[in-house]
Formats: sequence, structure tokens, C-alpha cells
Amino acid sequence: MSEAEMEQETVEPQEEIKPIAGIGTLVFGKWDASEVTCKDPGLAPYINLTTVGVPHTGGRHANAWFGKAKLSVVERYINKLMRTGPYTGKKQGAMKAFEVALDSIADKSGDNPLQTFVDAICNGAPMEEITRIKFGAVSQPKAVDSSPSRRLDVALRNLAKGAQQGTHKSKRTLTSCIINELTKAAAGDVTSFAVSKKEELERIAASAR
Repeated sequence: MSEAEMEQETVEPQEEIKPIAGIGTLVFGKWDASEVTCKDPGLAPYINLTTVGVPHTGGRHANAWFGKAKLSVVERYINKLMRTGPYTGKKQGAMKAFEVALDSIADKSGDNPLQTFVDAICNGAPMEEITRIKFGAVSQPKAVDSSPSRRLDVALRNLAKGAQQGTHKSKRTLTSCIINELTKAAAGDVTSFAVSKKEELERIAASAR
């Protein structure tokens, strides 16, 4: 037997090394954020899903220049849910409602609910907006491109606002409205509040070019 054949017999097959989710990749300790992909290349660098423990930083980013870019979009969405209505200032309630909504989406679809959340953000982020330009005493609307940071802000705001409005004068809970809004927005359904606002804004901007 040759030396090459002896080496082949002595070499044992190595087990496949699987990547392990590190600290900050599990949102609510359940879902792996490293599996999520963003189909929008403009928003991809700005969507931050890094969460360590409970998504509550206590506003440490508030006085930093563009400090919100370092904040998880999960916490930013929860903060948006507290803007108005009965959930104002009740972060534990908004956080629990969002967590239960992600659980329900995962049970229904069988996929990572964070992927549905990111797809909803991408479909609800407007590409264009309008601004007012003055020529003397005449104010004329003009279409402008939206920056990625503003696109993310508008998408999160509209997704939260759509969920809030669903509970107004209705017996539906905030959790069911979050599920409804995120599922429709992820599918690109026009009945979603965020998607309808995006298309309305882009239609106005197209007429102002």
C-alpha cells in the first residue's frame, strides 16, 4: 500500500461546522436576525436588527448625531406604537403586543417573522417625495428623491400608524392590527396603510416632476 493511500485511510471526515447565532442576533430570544435578508439595497445598510436582551435602550441615542441609526428597528417600531392613543408611554404593553404579533405570524407562515417585518418596511418605504420651491411669490411643488434614512423613518411611522388606526372605534386588539398591517405590507397589498401612503406620495411626486 502506498503512502498516499495510507493517508487517505487515516484522515477522518470532519463534521460540518454550523454558524451559531452570537450575542445580539436573537430578537426577543427567539428569532435569528442573521437569517433575514433585505431586498432593497438602499435600505439594507440602515436596517439594524441587533438586539441585546430587551429592546429598551432608555433613549441613550437621543443626543447623538444620527444616533437612531444604531438603534434596532424593532425598538424604533415599538417606540412608534407609543406616539398616540391608549398606548402612549406604555412601552411594556406595546412591546408585548409586538412580540405576540411576531409569534402569530411565525405560527401562520412557518417562516422567520422578522423577514415579514423587513419586507413590510421595504414595501412601505417611499422612493420620492415633494418639496416646495419658491420663485418670487410663486410656490411650486417639485419631486425629490428620499434619503434611505428618511425612507426608513416614514415606513416605520406609517406601519405603526396603520396598526393604531385599526384599533380606533373597534374591538380589535393592537396585536391583531399589527399582524394585519405587517402581513399586508409584506405582500405589497394596497389595502395596507403604509403601502397606500407610499403609492399616494409617489403618485403626487410623479405629477410634480
